[in-house]
Amino acid sequence: MLLRLFKGRGPGVIFLLVITLLVVWASAFLKLQDNFSLYFDLDPMPLYGILSDIIGTRPLPGIIFTLAIVILLAFSLVYLNNNLFFINERTFLPALIYVLLSGLFPQFQLLNPAIFAAIFLILAIGRIMDTYRIPGTAYSFFDAGILIGTGSLFYASLIWFGLLIIIGVALLRTWNLREIALSLFGLVTPYVMTFGVYYISGKDMRDLMFLLEYNLFGKIALYAFTAPTITALIFIGVVILMALVYLLNSMNSKKIRSRKIFYLFLWVLIISISIFLIFSAVSVEIIWLAGIPVSYLLAHYFVFVKKRLLAEFLFTGFFIIIILIQIFYMSG
Repeated sequence: MLLRLFKGRGPGVIFLLVITLLVVWASAFLKLQDNFSLYFDLDPMPLYGILSDIIGTRPLPGIIFTLAIVILLAFSLVYLNNNLFFINERTFLPALIYVLLSGLFPQFQLLNPAIFAAIFLILAIGRIMDTYRIPGTAYSFFDAGILIGTGSLFYASLIWFGLLIIIGVALLRTWNLREIALSLFGLVTPYVMTFGVYYISGKDMRDLMFLLEYNLFGKIALYAFTAPTITALIFIGVVILMALVYLLNSMNSKKIRSRKIFYLFLWVLIISISIFLIFSAVSVEIIWLAGIPVSYLLAHYFVFVKKRLLAEFLFTGFFIIIILIQIFYMSG
């Protein structure tokens, strides 16, 4: 019943989506005293440092601003699917699932650099997909490189998603050294400009090198997983695996472009998991990036799976478990 309500496309679904957003983010507003500065606030990357200075240290403005970005991201997911039509169904489910995932770690429902990186990542993915079947050299790879490089000036670990551009070249194009060179040039351009600003303003460029090293390789405090969060992760992990198996089994029935888009999103998920496991500077804030492919993966599953009773059970369980996390967090 719950899944059927959210699978619609009318104004009522948008209303339900707004209500869900307010419920999922209620704990962020009701437990303001427990919001705190996280490790990436200690020595932030340049653009995130400027933004956090503007917004200030009070939690409420940061939460409101972050919530606005979540809304923007959620509807960007819907727009991207409507534009490229790779799920083959116009649906608000990607937005809803991303909103639910944003409540998985309530302590991170405040200003943080990873959510800004997510904006640049989804824009970069859009530019990569624009290269499909474009004759000649695809300069959109340069744009994608600039977007990822700029986003990494908010959240340094986004730089690892530069691999996604090379993967995009391999998936969508014949191997072209010029396009790879354009991608790498775009990736480093924001850093060349930032070093230039540091030099002109008389700042020590070693400070920028320190920020980059700290945010890429520094050791952070481990996230303390609670029992409700572990339960939620196990449940969501099982649903993701089911959705992944379903997607792979149905790949041959999809158009070539849709297959390539889904493969690209699977690489986003693989890179997200890999850097979380490999680098100690990456913690659960990676959910803001990993949530992009997961939202599409689950939306595809819930739209097309034929076992409707199972789909309703899994979707309802996913919905309820996120709400319970908020309740446990507020009561803790």
